[in-house]
Amino acid sequence: MLNFVAATKSGGSPFLFVLLAAYAAIWYFFIRPRSKRNKEARLQGRNVEVGDKVKTIGGLIATVTATADGIVSVKTDSGVVLDFESRAIAGKWNPAPPAVEKPKKGKN
Repeated sequence: MLNFVAATKSGGSPFLFVLLAAYAAIWYFFIRPRSKRNKEARLQGRNVEVGDKVKTIGGLIATVTATADGIVSVKTDSGVVLDFESRAIAGKWNPAPPAVEKPKKGKN
């Protein structure tokens, strides 16, 4: 421990450089992509229009009936109209088409 303290006081220690490089790498590979995904998710909730099918963060799938001042009104298939804050909208709902299995060649 004393050798480390003596080395840092005399200068020329690469420890600070290594520490800064590690922080930069963590920021670039972990923090930056996460903040980009969060920003995109926030924008998706704000970019819905009347008539769009949307999914909420709670998993509710409904059709947008109105939007005003950060409030999104949605109507479920059963006819219930609910109001959500725009940040509660996860995004537009586009169900994936069902996977079609191709018949295997060979013996039946």
